[in-house]
Amino acid sequence: MARSARAARLAPPSWLAAGLRPRSAPIPWAAVARASVALSAPLAVGFATDRPAYGALVSMGALSAVIGDTADAYRMRVFNIAVPQLFGALGVALGTLVYGDGWVAVGVLTLIALVSGMISSIGAVASASGLLLLLDAVVGAGLPMPTPWWKAPLLLTLGGVLVLLLALFAWPLRGGVPERTAVAGTYRAVADLLAAAGTPAHDEKRQAVTHSLNESYDLLLAHRTRRHGRSPGSVRLLAQLNAVIPVVEAATSAKLRPSSLGPLPDAYPAAARELAAAVGTGRTGAGPLALPEPAGPSERAVDHALRYAATVVHETAPDLHGVAERLGRPAPVRIRTRRALRAVMLSGASWRYGLRLALCIGLAQALVSVIAVPRSYWVTLTVTFVMKPDFGSVFSRAVLRALGTAAGLLIAMPVLAAVPHGWWDVPVMMLLATLIPAVSAKGYAFQTAAITPVILLLSDLLNHQGFDLVLPRLYDSLIGCAISLVAGYLLWPESWHTRIGDRLADAVSDTAAYLALAFEPRPDQTARLKYRRRLYRDLSTVRSEFQRALTEPPPTGTRAAAWWPLVIAVERIVDTTTATRVRVDHGEPAPPADEIAAIGRELRELADAVRSSGSPARAPAEADGPDEPTGVLAPLHDEVRAARAVAAPGLG
Repeated sequence: MARSARAARLAPPSWLAAGLRPRSAPIPWAAVARASVALSAPLAVGFATDRPAYGALVSMGALSAVIGDTADAYRMRVFNIAVPQLFGALGVALGTLVYGDGWVAVGVLTLIALVSGMISSIGAVASASGLLLLLDAVVGAGLPMPTPWWKAPLLLTLGGVLVLLLALFAWPLRGGVPERTAVAGTYRAVADLLAAAGTPAHDEKRQAVTHSLNESYDLLLAHRTRRHGRSPGSVRLLAQLNAVIPVVEAATSAKLRPSSLGPLPDAYPAAARELAAAVGTGRTGAGPLALPEPAGPSERAVDHALRYAATVVHETAPDLHGVAERLGRPAPVRIRTRRALRAVMLSGASWRYGLRLALCIGLAQALVSVIAVPRSYWVTLTVTFVMKPDFGSVFSRAVLRALGTAAGLLIAMPVLAAVPHGWWDVPVMMLLATLIPAVSAKGYAFQTAAITPVILLLSDLLNHQGFDLVLPRLYDSLIGCAISLVAGYLLWPESWHTRIGDRLADAVSDTAAYLALAFEPRPDQTARLKYRRRLYRDLSTVRSEFQRALTEPPPTGTRAAAWWPLVIAVERIVDTTTATRVRVDHGEPAPPADEIAAIGRELRELADAVRSSGSPARAPAEADGPDEPTGVLAPLHDEVRAARAVAAPGLG
């Protein structure tokens, strides 16, 4: 007993253990092979031409592209790799121009950090571009680059181009396969949801469906052109994805079936899996589904939705101009760019983050300009990685960065000590490069541990310091982490609080609006679908914010945990609203308008209470609905009351 108590005291805190626990993720073998070739081949060419420094710079560019190559669709890879590489080339050019200029470098890097931080809020590609802009500027300002100034940007860009070419190598043979696989995966997730209807696993499977839908829509809508009729394959997939939405809603309604009926018949999830196989293979023209006779409103909804989905999946000539509009078309690129830039310039959050990043980078660069820190660029590099807003908690990242760097140094020590400069670096790089895509998905600390020895080996080819690089890199990382913790976390009170409450209050308000929209006398089904998809995305964002907050140390993480029951309750309200609407569409009597209005008022009261208190706070105890609700809205009354009950005071 004493031994177990001692072990419990020595165990890391829960917020740190969450970051150190490896996530379950398959090894992307194709990415492993690309990384091995892309990082080692330039070194081989560099040694063969007696230009090892040139080869190291090309490998550095390839390293950035390998880290950013996270998309599945081939078209998206062009944006994910090529656009950030252009920003990286600009960054290293600016950094090279101020190399060795002391306080001029401080000012330039601080300004670049401000721009980098502000554009990071636009989206994933912009975030990667902002990171690479600052990252390469720091490298250019901290390492001697070949002259003239344009060589370093060119060599780094060549590395990115190499990775892009390797990534696109199979496009002629596998074009469209990632998109088709994603849509088929959504159908399989819906099949699992149908199988879980009426069981405790329903909520978990519904969340998996929401995640799969978000990924599939992001994948398809990101590549739609203005003249979408030219791409019948992508339009067909979008039509098939749209057709699964009624199945999702019908599956949600099935949880309201009487418990005495048990789960849905196996024929329904089997039919959804049959459609998933058809989508995955591109098969068309199959016969009708073998489904049992529906026994009630929920089964009628599932039957109708599956038959409609089968018609869309198997039709040989989909409507290329109408079916893709069901959930809306993205605005043209120029309009979205203008909106994004306007949002960045007018957003207080964007300016605050940009200023935080600029302060940390300015302090780091000023420190190494005043104090003689060996190869000081590593301090600023550490700040750059730790302060990225979409990588998670700043506090936990700083700690995980230090631990990951220490682990990476342990890997690098025998390499730098025992491997002589020259051709032996090529097989060593081939081996080390495979670790980056293999372990990056398992967590931030694992990615840091994999990247550190690669950067050290490339830096050694430029600096020729060998084993003497090891301890300075550890000290530099600790200094950078300390600057991030103090100037990027402790000095900003907003870092100590989560945004779960505000976002959850907005979601509750939107749920009230969705309720009114769903039960209009003549509801606009397309508008309702769009609103529901947006609402589920917002709730997914709340979940992501919740997971991020759990990695914060107490009391922030503890306060965040208090929101979880209310997050679940709000998701159940949205599910039940959708399920009730579906049941009304398939035979249940429509509810009275005054009852709908009363539930809406309760939701708005709950939203106001959460928003005004900044913590889970009890909504007014008096409810406008009946004490023992009956009729089609009875489950919805129960879910709203449950949400009001779990919103207890004093948890913030």
